[in-house]
Order: sequence, then C-alpha cells, then structure tokens
Amino acid sequence: MLNFEFYAPTKVVFGKNAEDKVGKLIKEQGCKKALVHFGGNSAKKSGLLDRIYKLLEQSDISYVSLGGVVPNPRLSTVHEGIELCKKEGVDFILAVGGGSVIDSSKAIGYGVANEGEVWDFYEKTRMPEKCIPIGAILTIAAAGSEMSNSSVITNEDGWLKRGCNSDSCRCKFAIMNPELTYSLPDYQTACGCTDILMHTMERYFTMVEDTMLTDRIGEALMKTVIQSAKVLIKDPENYNARAEVMWAGSLSHNGLTGCGTTGDWACHQLEHEIGGMFDVAHGAGLAAIWGSWARYVYKEKPERFAQFAVNVLGVPDNFLDTDKTAIAGITAMEEFYHSISMPTSISQLGVKLTEDQIDELAYKCSFERTRMIGGFKVLDIEDMQNIYRLAI
Repeated sequence: MLNFEFYAPTKVVFGKNAEDKVGKLIKEQGCKKALVHFGGNSAKKSGLLDRIYKLLEQSDISYVSLGGVVPNPRLSTVHEGIELCKKEGVDFILAVGGGSVIDSSKAIGYGVANEGEVWDFYEKTRMPEKCIPIGAILTIAAAGSEMSNSSVITNEDGWLKRGCNSDSCRCKFAIMNPELTYSLPDYQTACGCTDILMHTMERYFTMVEDTMLTDRIGEALMKTVIQSAKVLIKDPENYNARAEVMWAGSLSHNGLTGCGTTGDWACHQLEHEIGGMFDVAHGAGLAAIWGSWARYVYKEKPERFAQFAVNVLGVPDNFLDTDKTAIAGITAMEEFYHSISMPTSISQLGVKLTEDQIDELAYKCSFERTRMIGGFKVLDIEDMQNIYRLAI
C-alpha cells in the first residue's frame, strides 16, 4: 500500500426531507445571498425549486437563480453564472441537481473568486487559488461531485471536455434525499449507476500490491451498486436501493476507494473526448468504451481482472487459467451493462466513427500528442486510436 492522504470535508445530510435543512446549512457558512443553480424543468415541475426558494426565504437568505445546465455542462453557462454572481453580490452557490449542475457550480465559484478566464483552470495553464462556498442538493446519484474535488466542463469552442481538480471547490455540505431521485428515467438511473461503478473501477485496476482493505471496500461498493441497479430497473421507487446507490455515488468519488493505490482513469479520459464531440451521456459513454479498454490492457496483470471477476461479479475461478477468468469477468460486466440497457460499443451510442474521427478523438485525448494516459497500462496516441477502433 502506498502513502496517501484522505480528505473528505463535506458535511453530509442524508435521508427523507433532508432538504428542509438547507437554509440552516447556508447560514452556518455565514452567507446571505445564494445563486440557486439547476438544470432543466424537472426541478421546477416537481415543485422542488419552489420548496427550496421558500426555505431560503424562511431563513432570510436572498437568492437569484440560473437554470439551463445540460449534461456535459457548458462553459458559456459558467460565464453567464459568473457574471450574474458578480452583478448580484452572491456569496454562496447552491447546486440543485446532479454532477453536471455541481460541476458547473464549481466552475462558477472559481470564476467569481479568482481573476482572469476560468477556462485557464481547465486547460491547466494555472490553478485556482480559491472558490466561493458551494452546497448541493442532490437529485441524481452518479458523478459523486458532491464530495469530490473535481469539476468537468465542456468548451463549445472546439468541443473540448476538460477537468479541474482542487480542494477549494469541495462542497461545504451535500443534502441527499433518495426520494428526490424517484422520478429519474431508467436510462438516467442506469447511466448514474455506471458512472458510480466506473469511479471505483478506475481506482481498482491498479498495479499497486497489498491493498486488501481498499480492495474489499471497493468490491463491496461495486457489488452493492450492481445489485441495487437491478432492483431499480424493476422498482424505481425502492427507497433502500435508491439510498444505497446515492451513498455509493459519494463514497465512490470522495477518494475512499482509492486510498493507498494509484488509479488508471484512461476510460474517463477516452470518454471525455466522446462526450465532448458527440454530447453523449457520460455513464453511457463509459460503458461503451470500458470493454474495449479492458480487453486491450488486461494482460498487463490478468490476475487483477480475475480478482474482479470472482469477487465482484461471482465468476467461477478457473485456477488453471487466469486469463480465462479475466476474460469471463469482462464479459460478465458487459452482460450487466446490457441488463440495465447500457451500451457496450460506440455504435450502440448511435455514433458511427470514421477513421478521421478516431484520429481526432485520440489527438484531443493525447492533448495534441503531449501526454499519455492510464496507469494500469500507459497508453500513447496509437493505443488510444486502437481502443476507439475496438470500441466501434
């Protein structure tokens, strides 16, 4: 096990009617005016936004609002939010939604608190020094952004999807009421479960040895999400399954399942370019690329994939042939994705890649041939092209 630091400062308020505490939680931060940031019409139609506005008024917290966040949140919306916050004297951002809304809120928080162009932080030409306080009311269990230090934004100029990691953007609190996810379409629920799984899988597939406790935490989380996802396909309003998935989403991306290891993250990097160019749902894009990545890299350490197959997916261990167990696990994972209507190829996303597009995706993913990706197997631009090609 490697040396590590684990930092998870976000206050979690979990359970039924947890959102009723939002005013008190914002006042604890010493803040007086909030930007309520949200996505589409679902928060309005459900009445959630009106309830939040009333709760803020009851706590003497003034507010302005900005909706319109889309999956793969846009830089243009971030710019709009920064301008609004500065004009209105906002000192707190309340994200009402899922990972896209929280990521957009973090980017706005950077832009308000720091001088200059916020996209610089995502291009990594400089790092943010601070961020105005952010809180989240979670309505989609997926990205784990409510407890992570990361934010991912898409720049419409070139359709580049890039991330920025900084502890300064961590949410001061995360309100998690599983009931708020009851109305999610099956597809969004499945995408969310996939994203949660991948956040732990990216950490799980590592070359680091002697990580038994971290492995077992990750394995338990993944098994729980797989089991709960199957329940939710049949029973979308199963509170216990919703609660398990919501809590798993936070734990999967707050660093816990990666303590003492180094992650891989190649699938996320490969998917970011697909999401940037074709605007696909992040979870679906991850499912579409994972099997091709896994088959491309598993021989670097087949016993790791075999352990995943046996301990997470219940594949019988072929003690005489580790490769067969590893491949059986990859196949079993793809079968699970199909069982929740997730794609296992890029064509199943409705995208028909040309060779030119493969070259463009790999070129962007390699940051114009200036970086390699991955930790389980380090991938150069040719490897990236091969994996995109396999995933067609």
